[in-house]
Amino acid sequence: MRALTYGGKHGDTYHLDLDLDLMVVRTRSRRPIMVDGWDPILSFPEAGVTVYRTREPGTTAATEAATRITASLRTAPDVRFAGRVLVDGRSGEPVLYTENLFVKFEDRIPAADCRRLLDEAGLRIKSLPGYARNAYFVAAPEGTGQAVFGLARDLLDRPEVQFAHPEVVRELGRRAIAPEQWHLAATIIDGRPVDASANVAAAHATSRGRNVTIAVIDTGIDIDHEEFMSPGKVVAPRDLTGGDADPRPAAGEDHGTACAGVACADGAAGASGVAPEARLMPIRMISQLGSQQEADAFYWAARHGADVISCSWGPADGAWWDPDDPRHAVAVPLPDSTRLAIDYAVTHGRGGKGCLVFFAAGNGNESVDLDGYASHPAVLAVAACNDRSRRSVYSDMGDAIFCAFPSSDMAFAAEGRPEPLTPGIWTTDVSGPAGYHIGEYTESFGGTSSACPGAAGVAALVLACHPGLSRSEATTVLRDSCDRIDPEGGAYSATGHSPWYGYGRLNAGTAVRLAGAACSGR
Repeated sequence: MRALTYGGKHGDTYHLDLDLDLMVVRTRSRRPIMVDGWDPILSFPEAGVTVYRTREPGTTAATEAATRITASLRTAPDVRFAGRVLVDGRSGEPVLYTENLFVKFEDRIPAADCRRLLDEAGLRIKSLPGYARNAYFVAAPEGTGQAVFGLARDLLDRPEVQFAHPEVVRELGRRAIAPEQWHLAATIIDGRPVDASANVAAAHATSRGRNVTIAVIDTGIDIDHEEFMSPGKVVAPRDLTGGDADPRPAAGEDHGTACAGVACADGAAGASGVAPEARLMPIRMISQLGSQQEADAFYWAARHGADVISCSWGPADGAWWDPDDPRHAVAVPLPDSTRLAIDYAVTHGRGGKGCLVFFAAGNGNESVDLDGYASHPAVLAVAACNDRSRRSVYSDMGDAIFCAFPSSDMAFAAEGRPEPLTPGIWTTDVSGPAGYHIGEYTESFGGTSSACPGAAGVAALVLACHPGLSRSEATTVLRDSCDRIDPEGGAYSATGHSPWYGYGRLNAGTAVRLAGAACSGR
């Protein structure tokens, strides 16, 4: 049994028990590993930590196997730590400790004496928390392990010390990223690690899209949904088809709410968008392709302050599974009315810096270059990649593909495609029984329809960091942030472009970092 005390010498003590059916592994790459006979049950991807449970709980054989496995794992190059797991003595919940401690000395103790006592205890100062006098965040020597609890107790027994406890973490009840949202961060779904995200969780430490507006041009959007209710979230709503300011969906209009959620849902209740603090400009446009309302939608967005425009629609797709479908060879041009409206948005929007316009590449397993919308030079066409970091079987391809973003997939025996690891993308759904599912969320949204607002959300993260970037500069940042996935099958050119993935899968963490570099070099 181990114990830690919060609240000082006379504070509350919490007891932790050793659970012999659990094991924890921390990797240097932060990627989970598979352990034969053990199932992952909890993941802390930001720290590279995964907790596993034996498939033979309560047995001597499992305990002995765990001892052998942890000893073996410790010699693996990527494994930083492997060992047993402590659990809360009351709830049985796994509790992970680090070899770090928080120590606060009494206010009257000189700083020199504090540092001397820490040095005598063999502790290295990592940081000085600014919210308390004489507070230190320190590290014990690597390999200290559970002895860190004894170190904390010894320090707390000293008269100079006010508080001392190890750094202990447990699963956070997250409000930003639901566990099912594998497109945002590495996670575990149904006991299986899924690590094919756009690294959005890492970007959120720097940017969450604040003060950026994403216009979603689509079917009606449920602006009464709990994930779009933060103050100032919805701006300049418009129904271009109905001619009024109410963009709410009519019966059967599920698509727009799901797209908007992927882009910028608040993350307050059940699902986070890529840019959860971005504003949403919902534009209902269900008129047919080529209508004047279609062009008016871009003009409305640009004139009313949109920074990013997301369009998960376009010409009808051929059947992705049927190579003989004649629709695969049909070229659909972009009307001048719509082309000029898009050109207006990318030149006059954002006060002359230019809106970023994203289009879904299409779900026909056909050439995007025949689609006059997605292949327009001012448009960024987004393909779909799956939960194994490969092209989604339906996703369009061609020279016009700019990037890929994680989305759904399906099995396809003709190409040897297995069942996907996940049902699709977890996002907002029309509230009540009218949506994809009964309830406020769906787990099976997908297609390039989902990939497009995901990429638009990454653009919002970039612009929130540095709103002064021009459209061209922001586009360059996004291009350079892409990870070249599927290097064997991607057919990347000498310039780094793939007909399947464009410049690769967007990496939001890299994008916000490069945005800073772009601005510092201006």
